[in-house]
Amino acid sequence: MWTVVYIASDEDTAYKVAEAIKNEGFLVTTREVMKSKKHGCYIEILVPESEAEEVQNFILEKNL
Repeated sequence: MWTVVYIASDEDTAYKVAEAIKNEGFLVTTREVMKSKKHGCYIEILVPESEAEEVQNFILEKNL
């Protein structure tokens, strides 16, 4: 099962965070959850549930 570990408010941030997670050796996928002219877009970054805690710690350590 995939678990959301980060929600980015734009594509550039989503790409940066997802690439950093991937380069650390974790599986990662993204999912666009909202896109509108008024609110922009939000993109969820997901990892396998078994890796979620470790990835969240990585995100905090790297200030992503």
